[in-house]
Amino acid sequence: MKKLINDPADVVTETLKGFATAHADLVTVHLDPDYVVRADAPVQGKVGLVSGGGSGHEPLHAGFVGLGMLDAAVPGAVFTSPTPDPILEATKAVDGGAGVLHIVKNYTGDVLNFETAAELADLEEIKVRAVVVNDDVAVEDSTWTAGRRGVAGTVLVEKIAGAAAERGDDLDAVVAVAEKVIGQVRSMGVALTACTVPHAGKPSFDLGEDEIEIGIGIHGEPGRHRIPMAPADAITDQLVDPILADLKLDGGDVLLFVNGMGGTPESELYIVYRHARERLEAAGLTVTRSLVGNYITSLEMQGCSITVLKLDDELTALWDAPVNTVALVKGV
Repeated sequence: MKKLINDPADVVTETLKGFATAHADLVTVHLDPDYVVRADAPVQGKVGLVSGGGSGHEPLHAGFVGLGMLDAAVPGAVFTSPTPDPILEATKAVDGGAGVLHIVKNYTGDVLNFETAAELADLEEIKVRAVVVNDDVAVEDSTWTAGRRGVAGTVLVEKIAGAAAERGDDLDAVVAVAEKVIGQVRSMGVALTACTVPHAGKPSFDLGEDEIEIGIGIHGEPGRHRIPMAPADAITDQLVDPILADLKLDGGDVLLFVNGMGGTPESELYIVYRHARERLEAAGLTVTRSLVGNYITSLEMQGCSITVLKLDDELTALWDAPVNTVALVKGV
């Protein structure tokens, strides 16, 4: 294992300390318990947005804390859900009197711990609602989840729901927008290599030199099947086909998001984007918004995911709204 770390036990703490000093204009980092809030939190009269999950997926979630997106992010240990205590503290820290929305990826630990934190917040008279992101079409169920996993579509939920909260929507309206996005977004991923969790010291799964895993999860969970390495267009087809089959769109506007898993050069992501867009357009869809880059990763895993979101006028306007976070800056 070759990683730019000191002690594997200190990875999350030292990451957060570096993040805090590098981006003190945008965020405030709290340690023990660990959570990140926007520098101006709490914003009075605004719905607060909190998300979180295991570390190792950076820039998700801390990189999306700031104007127009999340009010707080709660990092757990690498690939491990945060416990209820830091989720509760983050919820309290961003409560501006208008309620708090928890955006939760559909993994059993995340769901249970956010539910517990919401119950504890209710005891302190903080109104909390939650939405669960489940955009991964690769599986219907797994040992990690009850139902589909939450993957790259989480970024789009955080951006669009964050814009709704920033413009002053009340809690019910922000929940409705988030649920609309969840209902209209689908993702599928591929791994070319495994990643190595620091405290494990070895790859999280085994792939042959000429094998790739179609439908991989962001923690190295198994996908649909393994196939021999193939040209980029053929791999892209295997990601786009199940998305189109699941969305069942006759036409209309979509956002196309090609996400890197951490170890894939941007040049390769744009090769995938090129063919994915061709496929969507051939299916009668119009790609009006795009996002390409590393936004929800799996440490140094090589691979990518493709995400498609069905747009309407409201979602397009919210996507275009100003945002100022470490990982996504637009119109500020």
